[in-house]
Amino acid sequence: MRRIRPEDWYSVRRLDDDVTYICEPYIQEFYRCNVWHIRGRDRDMLVDSGMGVVSLRQWVPLVTERDLIAVASHTHFDHIGCHHEFECRAVHSAEAGLLANPTRENTLADPYVTDEIFDALPPEPYCSKCYAVKKAPATRILEDGDMIDLGDRQFEVVHTPGHSPGGIALYEKATEILFSGDIIYDGPLIEDTYHSDLTDYIASMERLLTLPVRLVHGGHFPSFGGERYRQLIRGWLDEKQK
Repeated sequence: MRRIRPEDWYSVRRLDDDVTYICEPYIQEFYRCNVWHIRGRDRDMLVDSGMGVVSLRQWVPLVTERDLIAVASHTHFDHIGCHHEFECRAVHSAEAGLLANPTRENTLADPYVTDEIFDALPPEPYCSKCYAVKKAPATRILEDGDMIDLGDRQFEVVHTPGHSPGGIALYEKATEILFSGDIIYDGPLIEDTYHSDLTDYIASMERLLTLPVRLVHGGHFPSFGGERYRQLIRGWLDEKQK
């Protein structure tokens, strides 16, 4: 399989609301994490950081321009690979131990990380069997209801266990934007990892349905609007509660 130059590894696209979408296009869509950069007046926020096979700081200059907090929606390998590159790192308390002491098993790199998840490989010396997330102990521990303040923008931490114990979404009331992580996106949802919990998942989905959401930027697959958001949640709940 061919290898991609580091300068070509990331794709960056500016969206509305001072949000920038960053992704790793040579990872197959199901495994490809959406990385979100949000510009604030006083500092910026990064929601997730990709697989970590190519330096985000070195090859996406946007993330180094200003003071930045790197938030983990949860601690699976595809979401926290570059967190160690940032000085300010935040995660929910239920997964702080995983961010500080990641293993191939507890980040799900084992069994998922193989050459087959790529359409083209990262640059050398990348090796799927050798891949591991680097330690990135949190500098801020998040709890449900906490606010992440960017100066002119405030994001509420919504604890959404189910996919994983410390999963969070980030909700901006003023714009009705939700960064949802892996609890809800427009694609096949994962409910069967080693630390998933269906009862928690149902409770999180019921709670999310109460939020007035206009736009969703999920952990995977394309963004979508509020009507689709409600349709996806209701459809999932109907299926689980038959």
